[in-house]
Amino acid sequence: MSKPILPSPAASFSAAGLTDRIELIQTFVRIVDAGSLSAAAAQLATTQPTISRRLQTLERSLGVRLLQRSTHAMKMTEDGERCYERAKELLAGWDEFENELRGARQHAEGTLRVAVPHAFGQEQLIGPLAQFMRNHPRITVEWLLHDRAADFISQGIDCAIQVGEVADPSVVAIHLAEVPRMTVVAPTLLQGRALPQSPAELADLPWIAIPAFYRREVTLTHAHSGERSQVAFRPQLVTDSLYALRNAAIAGMGAAVGSSWVLSEDVAAGRLVQLLPEWEPAPLPVSLLYPYARFYPARLRHFIDTMKEAMPGVVHKAVGRA
Repeated sequence: MSKPILPSPAASFSAAGLTDRIELIQTFVRIVDAGSLSAAAAQLATTQPTISRRLQTLERSLGVRLLQRSTHAMKMTEDGERCYERAKELLAGWDEFENELRGARQHAEGTLRVAVPHAFGQEQLIGPLAQFMRNHPRITVEWLLHDRAADFISQGIDCAIQVGEVADPSVVAIHLAEVPRMTVVAPTLLQGRALPQSPAELADLPWIAIPAFYRREVTLTHAHSGERSQVAFRPQLVTDSLYALRNAAIAGMGAAVGSSWVLSEDVAAGRLVQLLPEWEPAPLPVSLLYPYARFYPARLRHFIDTMKEAMPGVVHKAVGRA
C-alpha cells in the first residue's frame, strides 16, 4: 500500500487563504514590534495562546524558525530578521493595494502615528494637523509628543517631525523649513550691567543651555558682513525643554538662544531683550522623517504633502506676527 503524499510546507502555505496568510504575517510583525507574545496579544485584543498558535503555524508553513524564545527573552533568528523586513514591505504593499482598490487616494483611512517635538507639536503644528484631518476624516492620528529621536520600530511610529540636524542615515528625511533663532536675556539680569556690544561680551553672562542644540558654546554670524564668532560659556542651567528655557530666561536665570517663534512675543512685550540682533544664531532645519520602505500607505503620503505645503508658512507666520 503506497503512502499518502503529504503537502510540503510551501504548498500548505500557498493553499491557505490569503486573509489567513496576511493575518499570520501581521501577527509576526506585531510580536516583534511589541517585544513579546503577551504584549502582541493585548494589542490585537486576543489571547497569548492564540498568538503563539499563529506564530507556530507561520513557522511550520515557511519551514523555518523565526523566533528563539526562553522564559525571559525573545530574539529573532537570522531567518526571522529576513522575514520581518520582507513582511513589513509586504504589509505596506498590501495596504497600498487595498487603498488603491478602495479609491483611498481620495479617501485615505487607517491610523497614522506621528512623533513631534513638544513645543512645535502643541502650538505651531496644530493648524496644519487640523487641516489634514478635515481633508481626510477617515484617518485617525496618534499625535505623540517626543523631544528625543523617534524609535520607529519599537514605538510603531509612521513618521516624525524633527527640529535640528538629521544624523540617522537609515531614514528618509524631507526638509520642510528653517526656524530662525535669537539670543535673549531678561531685563532684570542686565540691571547693573552694560548691554553687550560684541559676541565676546556674551560670555560674561550666566547661560541657559538646551543640549539638543547647544551646551557650552554658540556660533553667531553677522547678518551683513558674514563674520562668524564663537561664544564659549559654562551654563548654569541645562534643560531639554524649549518652554522651560523660555520661562527660565524670563525669570532672569540666564541668557539663552531659542526659536524666534517662541521668544519674539516676549521681546515685543519687554519680558525679554534681544541681544546683538545683528549677530544671528544659525537657523534650525525642520525635517519630516520616516523609514525606508518599498511602499508607503496613502495616509502617510497625504500627511507628507500637507506638511511640505504648510511648514514654510507656519514658520514665517509665527515669527512675523510678533
